[in-house]
Amino acid sequence: MNIGLAAKRSGLSAKMIRYYESIGLLQPAGRTDSGYRQYGAQDLHVLAFIKRSRDLGFSLEEVGKLLALWQNRQRASADVKALAQGHITELNRKIEELTALRDTLGELVQHCQGDQRPDCPILRDLETGSGEHSANAGGCIAGNR
Repeated sequence: MNIGLAAKRSGLSAKMIRYYESIGLLQPAGRTDSGYRQYGAQDLHVLAFIKRSRDLGFSLEEVGKLLALWQNRQRASADVKALAQGHITELNRKIEELTALRDTLGELVQHCQGDQRPDCPILRDLETGSGEHSANAGGCIAGNR
């Protein structure tokens, strides 16, 4: 099948398929006499593996490692588990970081009166980067300082 059909069946764009091929996640496609890429069932299987790995948030480097483990029938499942556990650790770190960002922004929004006064604790915090805001900060209108 051509790249358009492979893209449609895999749920990936043709551009992503070409990219995965260029970085070595996907073996170079066979070519027709006129130079068009041709993909087979095994290529679709690999593309599905890559897509699912990416959907789970694995980096391209991790996907490469997972592909190598998947294709090595002599692998130890402990290696796969260790890679997945490392990914979970990284996801937890990102969750903590995003939670802290959400909480900080939530506090700033709480201290914003949201009226017509120009004083804005949100903009003041962004300007100073201090993380300091007070309940007595006054009103807030976006765009005014």
